[in-house]
This record gives sequence, structure tokens and C-alpha cells, in this order.
Amino acid sequence: MTGILPAAAARPTVTEPVIPVPPNTATFFTEPDILTVGRIKKKKKKKKKKKKEKKCITVRSSTLSRTPSALVDETTARLIPTLQDLYHDLRDGYMLTRLLEVLSGELLPRPTRGRMRIHCLENVDKALQFLKEQRVHLENVGSHDIVDGNHRLTLGLIWTIILRFQIQVIKIETEDNRETRSAKDALLLWCQMKTAGYSEVNIQNFTTCWRDGLAFNALIHRHRPDLIEFHKLTRSNATHNLQQAFNTAEQSLGLTKLLDPEDVNTENPDEKSIITYVVSYYHYFSKMKALIVEGKRVGKVLENCVEAEKIVNRYEGLASDLLDWIEKTVAVISNQKFANSLSGVQQQLQAFTTYCTASNTMFQEKGNLEVLLFTIQSKLRANNQKPYVPHDGKLISDINKAWERLEKAEHERGVALRKELIRQEKLELLAQRFDHKTTMRQAWLNENQRLVSQELVVGRKARLEKNLALQKTFQDMVYMIDWMEDTQAQLLSKDFGKHLLEVDDLLQKHALQEADITVQAERVETLNTAALKFTDLEGYQPCDPQVICNRVNHVGGWGLGRRAPGLGVA
Repeated sequence: MTGILPAAAARPTVTEPVIPVPPNTATFFTEPDILTVGRIKKKKKKKKKKKKEKKCITVRSSTLSRTPSALVDETTARLIPTLQDLYHDLRDGYMLTRLLEVLSGELLPRPTRGRMRIHCLENVDKALQFLKEQRVHLENVGSHDIVDGNHRLTLGLIWTIILRFQIQVIKIETEDNRETRSAKDALLLWCQMKTAGYSEVNIQNFTTCWRDGLAFNALIHRHRPDLIEFHKLTRSNATHNLQQAFNTAEQSLGLTKLLDPEDVNTENPDEKSIITYVVSYYHYFSKMKALIVEGKRVGKVLENCVEAEKIVNRYEGLASDLLDWIEKTVAVISNQKFANSLSGVQQQLQAFTTYCTASNTMFQEKGNLEVLLFTIQSKLRANNQKPYVPHDGKLISDINKAWERLEKAEHERGVALRKELIRQEKLELLAQRFDHKTTMRQAWLNENQRLVSQELVVGRKARLEKNLALQKTFQDMVYMIDWMEDTQAQLLSKDFGKHLLEVDDLLQKHALQEADITVQAERVETLNTAALKFTDLEGYQPCDPQVICNRVNHVGGWGLGRRAPGLGVA
């Protein structure tokens, strides 16, 4: 429950009506109204006037009696002992002094100790004197009135204090015509704004418009629709509506129940009592709105903190990845083992060139890390948070040192590759020269080999021709021996014919064989002569000369040894 605000607190100015009236406190009164509570019209009878005045005072007194802490908020309640009887507890002046100190925020003279009447009058005088110093107009109120427990003047004094320190000259400005409104009109405008859209609620005053209880329920339903089922309420059941609104406000919102249904559901409800109770609604919902705004601010701060933490984690992750990549790359490019060929070195140089082009992306990542760290520091500075300091090894300076090592390794790698390329080019030139000389020498060797091979072929051909001629001669000798054997078999035949004709026929055949033998004898001589030529060759001899002589003798022996017997027989 929202209570009385200190006087030093700044009064807010917002677009909707602002009525810094504490909840459960007395309502708006001009100073003459306070002192004439319950005043009746002059035209009515005196008896009726006294009766209404007494009733009005009784209602307001009972309202404050039911809620002894209605004049103080939770903070004030911790400073001031609990009030049991408003009129009795203020008599000694001690409670009144403490109340003024809390409301004004100033220190009053220390109350005099003692329970005698003179001590009470002195303490009350100190409080009244303080009010005069604050330019609070007190009409017909003296210390003896408070000490004696005058209900009307005590109540008027309390409401005067509230008027002075809480709602004095409270005005607002509307945006349309810059018109200023009093606190009462501002509160009425606030109620109209909050109940707009409720067809059965039309607030034009703080009296009869609240009798049916729908206005109270509409205010609660607008801010807390979960507490009231407004569509089930009817204008005819006013007592139920009021009781539900008051109980809900007390149990769910913590607002002190200042009124009963019979206080409102009357022909002429008391305007000041209703205003007092409605002000408690205003302060509660205003505080709730402020808490919502504060919660949104806290949520925004937490969101910024979470976002900053995410960015920090992202920075650390990117920094770790970049440093790991740098270390691995330095280890790879620091290896000075190169391919042992010109094409291999050229491929390595091409791969290194491609790497240098791709490393520009990592250089951009390094720049993005610096921008990211600057963004983190800016966000933390905007949120009034402690600047972020990266862990050891992940500072921008550490990343720059690692990048310098990478650049040094890249330079050394490039120089070494170029030197190796020049060396391989020289070796390749020497190899080409050697290959040229080798080709020339190979061509010379091939030509010589061709010539030598050609000579060998000619000699081999001659030898083969000799062998062929000798073998042909030997073959003819074999044929000749075979013929001789066949002829010999015919000559040795015992068949001489049985009669003259057969003998004559055999003689003719014999004559033919002799002629054939004579021809063959010449051929034998020719073969022997040809074979004996191979025995007199110089250099290569296709066969052993003794073999040739044996063959010649064998053929000649057949020709000489077999011829005579045939001729003799003839």
C-alpha cells in the first residue's frame, strides 16, 4: 500500500493526471471546509443541521478509526508507533511531532518529557508553531483543543497537515489547451480515462456515480482483469458490487478498507471519503505502473548484460580460434622441407601464394576482433559496468604479437621457396644439358651399332649361304646313295626271263639302266667336286673337312664298287 510521500519528494508531471495523494488518507479540503466539516445549508432547520453535522463527523471519524495507519505509509509506520485512538494518541503532542517530521522531512524541536497537561500543551505548541513557520493557516485551532481531544478540530488539523504536505496546489497541464486542473479535477479525469470503454460506468463526480460499485470494480478490472469478472456485475446489485470491490482491493491489492458498502450506497455519499479512498487506488496503480516501468528498465539492463556477455563469449571464442589457427599455420609454414623437383617446388610456391591470398580473410577477422572488443567496452561503459579485460593470452596485444610471428614465418617461407625455386631451375637447366649430350651420344652409339650389325649380317649371310650350299650338296649325295641302292637291288635280281620276249624286254631295261648309271656317274663326280670345294675354304668352314671327305668317299665308293658287277653280268 502506497503511503504519504515526504514533502521534499519531487512531484511527477506525466501526461495522465498525477495526484500524489497518499492512500487511505483524508481527501481534498480547503481550509474553511476542514473547519466546517458537516456544515449544513443555512436555510435548513438548526436541529437538522446539527444531526447531519454529527453524522458526517461520525463517518469520517470512524473511517480514520478503522484505519489508524491510513495517514502513514509503510516507511512512516516503522517510525511512528501504531495508532490505537486518533484523538487520544495525539494529545501528548509526541505522535503529532513525529508525524510532522516524517511528512515534512525536517527535524522538529525535541518533545518535552512528561505526561502532565502542561507538557502535552508544550509539545502540541511546538508542532503548531512549526506549521505556522511552514505557512499553514490554522483557524480556531489551539493546543488545548488537541490536548482536550476535540474530534472536529483534531480531524481538521490532520487533514490540514495532509493538505499542506501532500496535495497543496497540485495542478496538471493537458496537452490540448495547456489548461491547468486542480488535484480533484485531475483525479476525476484519471478515473474517466481508466474507465473509458466500460459502457455502464460514467464518472462525472465523486458522489452518486460511485453508488452502484461498478466504478470501483472497473478501476480494478482495468489494471487487474484477473481479479474481477466484470461482465457478471449488474447495476441493480450495488451492495454486492461494492463489497466485492472493497474486499478485492483489501485482499489482493493490500488497500485498507476505508469504506463500507453502506457508506457509499446512500442517497448522498460523502464526496471527501470517496475521494480519499479513490486516491488510494490511484497511488497503488501508479506505483504498480512505476514498478512495471522499473521492471522493464531492469529487464533492459539485464538484457544488455546478457547481450554483453554473449558478445564477450563470442570475442573469446573468436580470439581462441584465431590464435589456434595462427599457431598451426606457423608450425606448417615453418617447415623448410621442399620437393626435390622443379614442378614440386612450383606447386608449393603456388599453394603458398593461394594461402597468402586466403590469409587476408583472417586479417579481416583480426580487425573484426578489435572492433568487437571496442563494441563490448562501449556497451559496458554505457551500462556503467566494469570494463571487460580479456584473459591472459587473448588481449589485442597478444593477438598482434602472434600475428607478427605469423608474418615473420610467412616472409621466411616465401624467401626460402624462391631460393629453392632458383636452385631447382639451375638443376633443371643442367639436367637438360646433360640429357642433350646423352641424346647425342646415344645417337652416335646407335649408328655405330647399326653399322656393326650390318657387317655381321653380311658375314652371317655368307656363312649361311655356304652352309646352305653344303647342306644341299649333302642332300643330293643322300639322294644319290638312295638311287644307287635302288639300282643295285634291280641289278642283283635273279629274274632272267622265262621266254625270249621277256628276256628281250629285260635286256632293253638293262640298257636303259646303264645309260642312267652313266648320267648319274657324271652327277656324282659333280657333287664330289662341289663338296670338296668346302674343304679348301679359308676362314669360316661350314663343316669339318674330314666329314666332307668321308661323305665324298662314301658316295664315290658306291659309284665304283657297285658298277662293275652289274656290267659284268650283262
